[in-house]
This record gives sequence, structure tokens and C-alpha cells, in this order.
Amino acid sequence: MEYRLVGRTGIRVSPICLGTANFADPTAPEEAARIMDAAMDAGINHLDTGDSYGGGRSEEIIGDVLKRANRRDEIILTTKFNPPTGPGPNDRGNSRRHVLKACDDSLRRLQTDYIDFYLAHRPAPEIPIDETLGALDDLVRQGKVRYIGCSTHPAWRVMEAIMVSERKGLARYVVEQPPYSLLDRRIEVELVPMCQEYGIGIMTWSPLGMGILAGRYRAGAGFPEDSRGALRGGIYAERITDAGVAIGERFARLAEETDYSPAELALLWVKDQPGITAPIFGPRTTEQLVSVLRVLDARLSDDLRQRCDELVPPGAVVADFHNTSGWTPRPPKEGEEA
Repeated sequence: MEYRLVGRTGIRVSPICLGTANFADPTAPEEAARIMDAAMDAGINHLDTGDSYGGGRSEEIIGDVLKRANRRDEIILTTKFNPPTGPGPNDRGNSRRHVLKACDDSLRRLQTDYIDFYLAHRPAPEIPIDETLGALDDLVRQGKVRYIGCSTHPAWRVMEAIMVSERKGLARYVVEQPPYSLLDRRIEVELVPMCQEYGIGIMTWSPLGMGILAGRYRAGAGFPEDSRGALRGGIYAERITDAGVAIGERFARLAEETDYSPAELALLWVKDQPGITAPIFGPRTTEQLVSVLRVLDARLSDDLRQRCDELVPPGAVVADFHNTSGWTPRPPKEGEEA
């Protein structure tokens, strides 16, 4: 397996990262443990979580499994801060107070002394970036965090953080986590070139387009009962557009002409796009994970890349996966003027 360098760091990670947003919600702890064991046994050495996933239970499950298996040192562990973790007005955001407290809470739940990559889950425009970076720099100096980064930030905010770090001698962002799939390719316009230029690793979320590219949805058929669109609604349901489902159906037909399932092809497409370090794949079951493991060693052919580009051109969007960013305008719906 090819282990890839993360940006300008010396850290090497597997070309697929195990996402754990489903742990505890809805995946039961016992199944989550089986997923982790299967991933690690397959050579996946990078796990992604967040302090808000499952109300903190995702981190607790990961901590329990790594302690039981005595495999913490094998794993590159990413977690994130920003969403509410309590009822108080300061139990959220990117303030110094919350960053320091959130880190200590994550370390306790994860049962570890350090976090490899600690990310700002979303921007907080009301908080000066030097306050957030100052807190993160302290955590790095204390040995609680190895590297820092961000998730779902616009290119200019990542660039701003880099410049402030350079000017003030603070720890520097080395990774960004944007949404990215064939359904939403907007990061190719600015974010990917900027990250390539300045040595930022890119770990992308929702590579299967929330299951749309895996054939989970059909035009006019409603949402499957066990899908995120049905179980969670809200921001998740908003991402399931008629245009996206139509592309998903065409994508499935393309996959039928290959040796890959739609899920495998969607994951492979993201994994082998320029500038991408690794997609984050978040299975609900061990079977879902095992079904895509051969993508770790596969390579996307030029012909398949071109045929995918014909479905959705570079930089284009047919389903809005930035709808939780707080900064990206909503793409026009079918029939609306851009």
C-alpha cells in the first residue's frame, strides 16, 4: 500500500482514512470496534473523529478500542473542535477558552496523551484567528497536539491562518478537510491549488456524496428508511438533489461497465484526484468497510477519469455539500437563474 505524506509534514497516512461520525449514532459500540479492528488489520492507519460525533461517544469508543488493542502508537488520530459540546454560550466555537477545554476533554475521552491532528471543525468569523492559533500553538508546545489544521474553511481563511502563523511564529495549519466528491467539485477552483502551493494536506469528507454515488437513492423513490436523508433529515436531506440523484444513476451505470461497484469507484475517484491526500470513508457496518478495501491498492485510469469528468465537469457542483460551511452561497436549484 502507498502511504502518503500529509502536506509538508513527515507523517505518512493510508490513502483512505477511517471516518467515525457514525460511531454511536447509529453504529453500536461493538460493531464500531469491529470496524476499527478490520480497518487497522487492512493497514489503514488514520482515524478521523470529532468531539461532537455521537455527543462525544465516538471519541470514547475509539479510546476504548485503542486501549484494549494496545495500538495507539500505530494510529494517526484526528479530532476536531467547534460545534456545541454543552448548553453554555462558551461550550462551542474557536475561542482560546473553548479550544483548551475541548482538547483536554477529547484527550480524556480518547484515553491518550496526544492528538496527531487537531482541527477547527468550522470557521468562527467572530473570533480573531490569532486567538485560535495562539491556543493551538500552546497545545503543540505542551505536547498535547502534534499538528493543527481546519475543516470546511474557504481558501482565503486557510491562507490567512498560514500568514498569521508565519508572522507571529505560531504553529501552522498543515491539513484541511473539505467536502469533495464528483457531486461537488468546487474545491478544485481555489482550495486545492492553494493547498498544493503551500503544503497543506487535503483529507476530504463525504466521498460517496452521502451515498448518492453508491446508488442509495433513486429518482422519485423517496429516501431509504436507513439512509442519512431519512434518519437525520435537515442539512443531510438538503444535499440530496434531483440533479445529484440523476448523476448518481448515471454514475452507477458507468460503474457497471467496470470492475468496480459504484461505492468503490466513487472512493477511488476522490483518492486519485490531484492534491488529495486521502478521502475519509465513514462506514456504518464492517461489511461496508470490507467492500471497499481493495481501493487502497487500486489506481484510477485516465479513461475512467475522463468519463467521470463528462458526468460533472471540473469545478462544477450538482449537490451542495458546503451547506454547513456558513460561508458558501447555495447553488441555484434547477430552473433558477444563477
